[in-house]
This record gives sequence, structure tokens and C-alpha cells, in this order.
Amino acid sequence: MRYRLIVFDWDGTLMDSTAGIALSIQEAARGMGLPVPAREAASHVIGLGLQDSLRSAVPTLPADRYPDFVELYRKHFHAQQETMALFPGAMEMLEHLRSRGHQLAVATGKSRRGLDHSLQVTGLGEHFVASRCADETHPKPHPAMLLELMRHGGFAAQESLMIGDTSHDLGMAQNAGVDAVAVGYGAHSREALSALRPLACVNSIGELRQWLATNA
Repeated sequence: MRYRLIVFDWDGTLMDSTAGIALSIQEAARGMGLPVPAREAASHVIGLGLQDSLRSAVPTLPADRYPDFVELYRKHFHAQQETMALFPGAMEMLEHLRSRGHQLAVATGKSRRGLDHSLQVTGLGEHFVASRCADETHPKPHPAMLLELMRHGGFAAQESLMIGDTSHDLGMAQNAGVDAVAVGYGAHSREALSALRPLACVNSIGELRQWLATNA
């Protein structure tokens, strides 16, 4: 076994939620009378911490209005949650990795409240030995999430692997000295992901499972 610890991003990697998040950001901006970011700009901030996301997606939003924006964003996001689901094959892939003896974890830009809700709804909570959220430590691409997860389980960088759909995920892995695999079906383009030189950039959960079976 090359990688004892495999860390997954959540939105856009395991959960098909990228479009819903981007739309919620756009609708919240529209509802507050702010310039509405393009879909690409709204998608680019997925995975970042709250402050970084707002500064990038809605730069004209005054800092004292952040709570209002977040409340409106959550309203739109919650209205769409029933349409969001795991990518086909994600649960089976995680079950297979666990059966091989890998330890699994999550590093996400979601809040702890948001991730716990998603884990409960999907039934995936039992698959992960630990998780870190953006409101608990430094957000991506700072290496803190990965470093804390490695310390939690006593894993070295060379036996840990990060899997994510954004340049923020890959940047975090680089900053932590951890190998990474990119998934090209999420928020960021294959071109942006490939520029950060991941070990691979896969096109589907099925392709990811095959890569892990051969290389992890």
C-alpha cells in the first residue's frame, strides 16, 4: 500500500454540488443588489474559506455585510440541496478503499455544520476517520487541514494522498508536501488543474477508482 491516508475534498469531488453552489452565490449577489459574478468566477471560489470566497466572488461587498450575504447564500443553497447527490460510484469507491485498509478523511471548504449535515444525509460519515473544515483551521490552500489530518492519524506526508477538483486543493497538497490527484469533473478546468502537476487528472469516479486501485 503506497498511501495509507487518502484525503478527499467534498464539493465537486464526492458530491455533485458545484453548480448549486455557484448558482447560490449568484442569487445571493443578485438579491443584495451586487454585481452578479459569472459562473466561472462563482465556481472558482469553491473550496476556499468564507472570507476568501467573498473577497474574490463579490469584491464590492462591504465586510460588515458578509453575515447578510452568507445568510442569503445559505437560503438559496438549502433550497437546492435535495437536487444534489453523490457522484455515481462514489460510495462504492470509498467502500472499496476501506476494504483495502486505507484510512479516509475529508478536507473541505465547507463549514463544520455543513459537512456534518452532508455526511448524515449521504450516510458516508462512517467511512472517514477524521475531517477538517474551513471554519476550524486555516482554509485552503494553506496546508493546515492536511497537516492536522496527518498528525491526527500519525501519517507521514509520503504516505498521504489528496484528491480534489480545484487548484485550491492541489495548492494545499503542494504546501503540505503531499501527492495529489485532480478530478476534472468539478469546479476547475483540467487546464488549471494540470498546471499544478498532479499525479493524474481523471474524468470520472470510475476512472479515479481505477487509478487508485493501480497506484494507491
